[in-house]
Amino acid sequence: MNNNNTVKRLVKTAIIAALYAVITLVLAPISYGPIQFRVSEIMVLLAFFDPFYIVGLTLGCFIANILGPNGLADIIFGTLATFISVYAVSITERFVKNKKTSLIIASLWPTIFNGVIIGWMLNYIYQFPLVLSIGEVAIGEFVVVTIVGVPIVRLLQNKYSSFPLFCKN
Repeated sequence: MNNNNTVKRLVKTAIIAALYAVITLVLAPISYGPIQFRVSEIMVLLAFFDPFYIVGLTLGCFIANILGPNGLADIIFGTLATFISVYAVSITERFVKNKKTSLIIASLWPTIFNGVIIGWMLNYIYQFPLVLSIGEVAIGEFVVVTIVGVPIVRLLQNKYSSFPLFCKN
């Protein structure tokens, strides 16, 4: 890999991380807590198009969680949940061959992993009821990533199919 390509990849990773962190922090009142509508999570669908985005998304989540209100538990478990989610999103296409269906299925992984991991974390930190915490986080994730995110990604993909975000690096 030449230096120019390495610099481009590092810049892309930094931009993705910064966007994720900034969107999360600007919308902090709805990004943290038992019912989360972390709008930045729409970006996890980028990993569906290229696993390269896993690092930037995980780093962005890490930064947002460092600056967020839930402390060390969120830094560790929130970042882990995002990493597992984006990794699962990135490999979905290997197992589901139908393109339209595979994006929808990929969008469900963040709902499952964040629901369970973050729901458990909120139960641990704030003593919220476990099942309720899991359900609230999962519902917020489902709304943001599947109901809002999938149509936005499809719209952008149809309108800007050659846009670099939707192309393999």
